[in-house]
Amino acid sequence: MKKTSVSVMYDDEKLNAIKLYMSQRDLDFKEELEKSVDSLYAKYVPANVREFIDMKGSQIKPPKPKKPKPQEENTEVVA
Repeated sequence: MKKTSVSVMYDDEKLNAIKLYMSQRDLDFKEELEKSVDSLYAKYVPANVREFIDMKGSQIKPPKPKKPKPQEENTEVVA
């Protein structure tokens, strides 16, 4: 599934404090933030919509057809 970026304005000192105390517990800020967003997704998006998105995302895309290589001209000389 294609990923997108989310930008949020937040107090710099508070963010640094979060990262400092999370690092002391061997936690990754980005991973924890992704878990929080996943939790919001599960809470607010109806189950049938989540299932549809999961089905759509798990479909295997067929490989693109390869372009055939141009045939070399026969340059054989017959005597």
